[in-house]
Amino acid sequence: MASIYDFSVEDIHRKERKLDQYKDKVVLIVNVASKCGFTPQYKGLEALYEKLHSRGLEVLGFPCNQFGAQEPGNETEIAQFCDLNYGVTFPLFAKIDVNGSTAAPLYQYLKKAKPGLLGSEAIKWNFTKFLVDRKGNVVERYAPNVEPAAIAGDIENLL
Repeated sequence: MASIYDFSVEDIHRKERKLDQYKDKVVLIVNVASKCGFTPQYKGLEALYEKLHSRGLEVLGFPCNQFGAQEPGNETEIAQFCDLNYGVTFPLFAKIDVNGSTAAPLYQYLKKAKPGLLGSEAIKWNFTKFLVDRKGNVVERYAPNVEPAAIAGDIENLL
């Protein structure tokens, strides 16, 4: 696989979506959860999306229940939670695994393309973020504790 555009994923409504629909966009891919200490980052992610979407930013949220069982809901519950609590309008996708033998192919690719600290490919927790340029290349990986506002400059540089 040469870029994120080579993958298809299921959206929060279980419809197949090809990521090539995001060609020529800057994409921030985040594994999210509803019951995590970092869950308030939804607000920052939505603020980035609202501010920069018209200039070519896409934020893609992938719910994951692999860290402390902090995403126990089904897709309908997750979508309702995000809408009611954070007014999320950026695309959300079906719940996936990001680590282990059942990790989604997209996440296998992202982790290889941009390993974490000390070369580790494992996702350490919810709200790990991958920044992808307009050509589909993974250019940066951010730890869960990095607030969305702190990466706005990096995003603007790619826009």
